[in-house]
Amino acid sequence: MNWSAEAEKSLKEVPFFVRPAVRRRIESMAEECQLDCIDSTFYAEARAKFAKR
Repeated sequence: MNWSAEAEKSLKEVPFFVRPAVRRRIESMAEECQLDCIDSTFYAEARAKFAKR
């Protein structure tokens, strides 16, 4: 899965010990939406969905 530079930068703000799980979950969500690349907009939307839980 490809990530834009902006999305990668945002991901690096996540604590290192949960970053792999966050990456997998966001990539899974992107695959469900049939996306090839995760951009900063999709990343923000995915993170907002996490916050609702």
